[in-house]
Amino acid sequence: MNKLNLSRLITYSFGFELKLISLTGLFCLTCSTLGCNSTEDNTVNNSTTGSTYSQSSGTVTETGKTYSSATADLSAVKVTGGTYNISNSVISSTGSTSSTDNSSFYGLNAVILAYASSGTAVINSSGNKVTSSGTGANGIFAYGTAKVTTSGDHFTLTGGGGHAIYCAGGGTITVTKDTAETSGGSSSTIATDRGGGTITITGGTYKANGSNSAAIYSTGVVNCTDATLTATGAEALVIEGANHITLNNCTVKCTYNKWGSMIYQSMSGDAAGTDGYLTMTGGTFTYTGNAGGLFYNTNSTAIIVLDGVSLVNSCDTLVRCIKGSWGGSSASSGGITSLTAKNQTLSGLIHVDVNSKASVKLLSSSVFTGAINKSNTAKSANISLDASSSWSLTATSYVDTISNSSGISGTSCTNITGNGYNIYYKPALNSYLGSKIYTLVNGGYLLPVGSTTGVKSIGSDGTAITIQNYPNPVKLSTTISYHVTASSLVSLKIYDNSGQLIDTLVSAKKVPGNYQESWTPQVPDGNYICQLTSDGNSKSIKIIVLK
Repeated sequence: MNKLNLSRLITYSFGFELKLISLTGLFCLTCSTLGCNSTEDNTVNNSTTGSTYSQSSGTVTETGKTYSSATADLSAVKVTGGTYNISNSVISSTGSTSSTDNSSFYGLNAVILAYASSGTAVINSSGNKVTSSGTGANGIFAYGTAKVTTSGDHFTLTGGGGHAIYCAGGGTITVTKDTAETSGGSSSTIATDRGGGTITITGGTYKANGSNSAAIYSTGVVNCTDATLTATGAEALVIEGANHITLNNCTVKCTYNKWGSMIYQSMSGDAAGTDGYLTMTGGTFTYTGNAGGLFYNTNSTAIIVLDGVSLVNSCDTLVRCIKGSWGGSSASSGGITSLTAKNQTLSGLIHVDVNSKASVKLLSSSVFTGAINKSNTAKSANISLDASSSWSLTATSYVDTISNSSGISGTSCTNITGNGYNIYYKPALNSYLGSKIYTLVNGGYLLPVGSTTGVKSIGSDGTAITIQNYPNPVKLSTTISYHVTASSLVSLKIYDNSGQLIDTLVSAKKVPGNYQESWTPQVPDGNYICQLTSDGNSKSIKIIVLK
């Protein structure tokens, strides 16, 4: 996403990996030629020509300068040693790179470059205007042990692969109230690449307009506070591999109709590991697309923590955790998503495919309106609620485990609103539930997998009456759960296949609510009908007796 190189463009366009000889390793950064075997391939040798600036030692302070480069691979400002302070200056580049990999990995052709494989190289930039139009012309780049601070700078980059704030190889960048906008393809505004690095942002506005260009693309550690982050041609936030994005009180917006954010592992070698961490506290996250979902995870483990974030999602999906794809590449495995919500309002569906796992924790008065594993396809799906949190169903859900002991009272579940939908759980993994059926608020049940699905009928008040039982088939006894919608005479009767009345379990006036009755059949093996009649409506289920 944040890289621009020949092999990735071909992979993205055609959806398969062509076995090309990479330019990386053949291109020498020392002499700028192909085929060189120099042992100094990991250094950048920009000569000081024209109006460019180069420094290798000492401390220099400048203000009101103009530096520019129109030559391929030549930085307008390059510091390989010492400390350079520049302010209120105009720094630009129009030249394109001869190796997009070397631009991404080492900073070749960056407008402002701090490069140090050892020792120190420090750039302090403030109040500058930085522009570029060439391919691979990143705005400000820190590599290795180099450190960059930028404050109140303004970045405008239009070339492909022209990221605004970028580090690799362990570089460090600290940003305060910058304004940055990119418009080229594969030009994420804030990004790291191979070898990672650390970027810390406080305040400012950062926008990516190009295709495959995120507001933040992390193969390292990116921390943002009080920043505005926007992407119009890709996900707003992307984490590749075992890396981090941490946001505090940020305004994040994605207007691209794909996914709001993505946590994945491309296996390209640019990022090791599979545990990606996205932590958001306060602020807002808006996704205006209607496809994909707000959070997307494939081929990796996504650890997502949300604490008091205002989520605005135009899509019906909150999380999509699948064995999917990105660009033209396909995942080799599914996703594993762990979503923890604190003081959080969540809404939407959580999709989990047969190759994937998802777990949701609702803590500190969190409210979830939606469903998990609606299609009952997940490799595993789990949810837990603390005593202060609640869940309102929008569809029937299937979970391996549900940790909700504080919400169980007798045969009722007090902190889950069913709205006529059910939650199916695996009895062997939820021993505290005792393989029982529990009624949900406003209709629906928490019940073991294999229970007869509730059959609905519409009462005079326009709501659904339901009936179901568990276990089925019946060996010793079964529990019949039902919901009535209006005060009326209710009957619950058992018939055989010929229509002969076998047993009357209920014949009494009932107020609206959820009820349970136990039936211990004293009849031969076979099929029987249990009929519920309430408020002039009748529904039946089949009960199999198999002793």
